[in-house]
Amino acid sequence: MTAQAGALPRHPTLEAWLAWQEQAHTRPIDLGLERVAQVADRLQLRPAPVPVITVGGTNGKGSTVAMLEGIYRAAGYRVGCYSSPHLIHYNERIRIDGRPVADAPICEAFTAIDRARGEISLSYFEFGTLAALWLFHRERVDVMVLEVGLGGRLDAVNILDADVAVVTAVGIDHQAFLGDDRESIGFEKAGIFRSGRVAVCGDADPPARLLGHADRIGARLLLAGRDFTPLTGSRTDTWQYRGAGLVLEGLPAPALSGSVQYRNASSAITAVLSLQERLPVTREAVDRGLAEARLPGRFQLLREAPALWVDVAHNPQGAESLALNLLGVPCRGRTLAVMGVMADKDVDGILNPLRDVVHDWYVAAPRTGRALEAPVLAARVAALTRHSVQPHESVMQACRAALAAAGPEDRVIVFGSFFTVAEVLQGDFSGPPPMGHPGL
Repeated sequence: MTAQAGALPRHPTLEAWLAWQEQAHTRPIDLGLERVAQVADRLQLRPAPVPVITVGGTNGKGSTVAMLEGIYRAAGYRVGCYSSPHLIHYNERIRIDGRPVADAPICEAFTAIDRARGEISLSYFEFGTLAALWLFHRERVDVMVLEVGLGGRLDAVNILDADVAVVTAVGIDHQAFLGDDRESIGFEKAGIFRSGRVAVCGDADPPARLLGHADRIGARLLLAGRDFTPLTGSRTDTWQYRGAGLVLEGLPAPALSGSVQYRNASSAITAVLSLQERLPVTREAVDRGLAEARLPGRFQLLREAPALWVDVAHNPQGAESLALNLLGVPCRGRTLAVMGVMADKDVDGILNPLRDVVHDWYVAAPRTGRALEAPVLAARVAALTRHSVQPHESVMQACRAALAAAGPEDRVIVFGSFFTVAEVLQGDFSGPPPMGHPGL
């Protein structure tokens, strides 16, 4: 192993730490547990002193984490929550009691990690994961809720043995790291399961390799549709959970928008019930947690007339959910899409579910070197749809152009990447949309 390259200022800010981490390791994404586990042991971060819930899956991870966090906070527990990526501020990744940790404690954690690692080089994500665990230990949280960054088996959060592991859904994404089919990807995600411990799978069609791995290691597998299920009726404000030998009637609709949230909520409730002996939770806490959970960028309405929605959907499965959500919230007018994606994504797979839902397209490259250039994306959209496509120089320009073209009964949906949504979340849409933005 070689030591982390480069030099830090004597008293680095959080921004300086992050800039250093981004360039210092040999590869931005470096899957594997050996290096990060060694540093965790030097810091005495294993085994975890409190229950751990690890959440993986192609889509739905962030929503499920937010609901778990909401339920345990409503029950009075001190919750340490680690998620990624962030939308605007890095601090969003590490939350204690529902609040992002401030810059200074994160820098303290980075300093401790840097001293402990010695000759071991760590990636940006590995530094962040260890920082979260270090802070959770120091702040004596009652439960840790950890979101997998990529895959599961070789992801840094998997250095801890989860008391409950949740796989929300299995779809096609990150093929360069996880494989080209659901079977390979499902096996990677099942790597967070542990022998003799609860494994929750919220996917209604789980891959055979996920099921086989759970069986081989002796995990206590709970499957959506077999062991638990959400039931929704004609009412839109309540629903029913069935699982763990009980029925919960009259549950409040999840605060997070979209029909897929009932599936995520049922996975979260199943995880909570499986830890009931160690972390007792009342029905009131479940209701409050579901009703108060918040997560920016997940089918989120930013303004009315014309409506402006954002969604971080960035893979085919996410696009399918977005299409269902748009159909479930119909509008009288047109749907205009603002799209920006990364160059390594399955653009055709993302576009296909939305071809018959979107009327006009506005595309741009978000501000990152990994983005697909707007003219290239425009050509792909034009080849697959029968509607107009406008490329723009920036996501904000594309968004303002779409709003300028939209009537009061139309709506605009911005999607395709966390980077794309982040740019819009930081914009100002309080006034009327400007007129006549030119394209490229």
